[in-house]
Amino acid sequence: MIFAFILVSCSRDIKIACVGDSITEGSGLVNQSRTAYPARLDSIMGKGYSVINCGRSAATLQKKGDLPYWDCKEFYDVFAFNPDIIIIKLGTNDTKRQNWNYENFTKDYQALIDTFNTISGKPKIFVCLPVPVFKTMWGINDSTLTTAIIPIIKETAKKNNLPVIDLYHTMRNQEENFPDAIHPNEKAAKIMAGIIASEIKK
Repeated sequence: MIFAFILVSCSRDIKIACVGDSITEGSGLVNQSRTAYPARLDSIMGKGYSVINCGRSAATLQKKGDLPYWDCKEFYDVFAFNPDIIIIKLGTNDTKRQNWNYENFTKDYQALIDTFNTISGKPKIFVCLPVPVFKTMWGINDSTLTTAIIPIIKETAKKNNLPVIDLYHTMRNQEENFPDAIHPNEKAAKIMAGIIASEIKK
């Protein structure tokens, strides 16, 4: 009995860091801290898990984008959190004409994975195919997403033997829940969280 008590008391939550842009941060939601997908994920995963939202609005994966994730506080928050699991959902803002560069995106995606692999404990990394862009807005477009970004993410995941969470095809029927064609509402964020939770639990 004493031994069992020691095991329980020494256990800790499995920590999950959600890396992303405004879709992860919860842009447009009335209460981001409760309804953004990372918060929903925390609720779904339940006891034994702790989820942190490391999303930054307008962030790009590319180091030469107009707001590189690499330069954001949220990037450093990932390392401070020292997660067991990292969910990467970046690429949407990289579709903007002023940001997009095939070689840079490919190189920087690999660099991000390599950098996260330096975290002690070697967190398990999941890469997400971004949600669909239902209408071109602010330069964000679905064409670059489908013809370039998604294939690069798939190839990078394969190269690194990383699991892929397909938020693109699984969210294709949710257009009505993306009010501005880019960002999910509360319902879509909850669905995203459910998809991600299912993949983590596999």
